[in-house]
Amino acid sequence: MQHFSLLDLSPIPEGKTAADALAATTDLARAAERSGYHRFWLAEHHNMPGIASAATAVVIGHVAAATRTMRIGAGGIMLPNHAPLVVAEQFGTLATLYPGRIDLGLGRAPGTDMATARALRRHMTPEDSFPRDVQELIAYFGDDTDAAPVRAIPGGGTHVPVWILGSSLYGAQLAAHLGLPYAFASHFAPAMLEQALEIYRTTFRPSARLDRPYVMVAAGVCAADTDAEGAYLRSSQLLAFARLRNGRPGKLPFPRHDLDREIPAPVMAQVEQALAFSATGSPATVQTRLRAIIDAYGPDELMVTGLIHDHAARIRSFEIAARILTKLRDDAMAA
Repeated sequence: MQHFSLLDLSPIPEGKTAADALAATTDLARAAERSGYHRFWLAEHHNMPGIASAATAVVIGHVAAATRTMRIGAGGIMLPNHAPLVVAEQFGTLATLYPGRIDLGLGRAPGTDMATARALRRHMTPEDSFPRDVQELIAYFGDDTDAAPVRAIPGGGTHVPVWILGSSLYGAQLAAHLGLPYAFASHFAPAMLEQALEIYRTTFRPSARLDRPYVMVAAGVCAADTDAEGAYLRSSQLLAFARLRNGRPGKLPFPRHDLDREIPAPVMAQVEQALAFSATGSPATVQTRLRAIIDAYGPDELMVTGLIHDHAARIRSFEIAARILTKLRDDAMAA
């Protein structure tokens, strides 16, 4: 593992507002930079009462202005929702304002319900244009754009790093074919992780952007002083995920001890399976689990994420994780 990074969904907790969530995201980004995180990514979600990062490029710009050295990016932008030119202009502008610090992760899913997808895209087409749109977008960031009939200004010459995100085999195949770095969403969909990484690593074709495979995997983290406290804090995320699965998305719930009173056992089993790629509990417990993940999958980079209702507890969780990951990285490099 070369680096460790952080994914923030800018959660809106119960009892708080979107303004509170965005202020907390900025505060968390500053804390992450102090703790040594390499990247801080935000994700595009729409029509979600509990997520404040819908205008992802805008939030990225705000976070980049509040930090100094850490890379800031999208994990990711759902490209089917946008014209590639618009994304190129947005991230070309960000890269011009914050040179050498902006990342662009691209996802293929709409990241929302179909009614919202129609509102975003207006004209929905049945064909899959994602591979073509990715290549069009990358071209806008290149050097030889002066003679092009359509240019991204700013954008040309910025060479914004483009990542392919995925939770299935499709993204792995595309990232390998295009010679791009690949990030797997194992924090909520780990089922195909091992197969996807094998496909990506064995079929990777070097490109002008990347000469060898580069894999990032994502893991949930909820670290606290004790295992019991970590489990209690994580209950907010479990409850939020269960409600989302049942078609009742909302703000991030307060933590509670009696999850079984609201979440039926079959639903809880599904939630636990989806969120199994995680480390919860005391520093010792979290370290054991994160070491096992790194040893098993050999990622070039590990991205951690986690939804905790209390802002101070969330910052502390990521600070604990950073100390653990710094040690694991340094131990691996010294071996």
